Amino acid sequence: MTKLRILLAGDAALVVEFGDRVDPALNREVRELWRAIERAQIPGVLDLVPAYRSLLVSYDPLAADPDELRVRLLEIDRQKRSLDLGSPRLIQVPTAYGGEFGPDLAFVARHNGLTEAEVIEIHAGTDYLVYMLGFSPGFPYLGGMSPRIATPRLATPRLAIPAGSVGIAQQQTGIYPVESPGGWQLIGRTPLRLFDSGRQPPALLEAGDSIRFVPVTPEEYAEIERRVRAGLEAGADGDGGVA
Repeated sequence: MTKLRILLAGDAALVVEFGDRVDPALNREVRELWRAIERAQIPGVLDLVPAYRSLLVSYDPLAADPDELRVRLLEIDRQKRSLDLGSPRLIQVPTAYGGEFGPDLAFVARHNGLTEAEVIEIHAGTDYLVYMLGFSPGFPYLGGMSPRIATPRLATPRLAIPAGSVGIAQQQTGIYPVESPGGWQLIGRTPLRLFDSGRQPPALLEAGDSIRFVPVTPEEYAEIERRVRAGLEAGADGDGGVA
């Protein structure tokens, strides 16, 4: 059992820390407590934000006392050992690599002494754990990328990266859900809509999901994009793409 640290985060939140490293086992404990608190429906708790190794618990200071809440969280953590999270969802992410979709694929290949085809094979050859969402709405921080394709960030970030762009930064990979600035090396793009404020839930992914990148041709990309826009494909209604 991991020893918790519960710290104040301002006057309206507590941070529950499970450790000081990025580790799938610690992240699972974060998600177990997250789900257990949701089920407990504690009066005054407003929001829960899971991260790599910690959980932010926001509360209404007029409706909840931080000391009493700390005791309640410790109690829930002791009881959550029997909580069954079930099997994680596996989200298949169709991705067109290189060219206009991934302008930095060639650099990633050169940097690592590989061909572009080898980078694609390595990147798409494993399943990735969604540790957390952050940076921008619905942006997944993924674990499990091979160090063989690790590449530094851009020296100068781009001002606008298209939504759906798949990038690499050091030994991490992720997907830009909305157009935004960013400094990751872009190797591909997915036509899936990872974030839509008019959809419930707005984010296609959540912590604990697994992602599998599936290479597609530009023609296949265009067809999937058409179906997404028509509401017929994954990322449009949140149901498709789940294996």
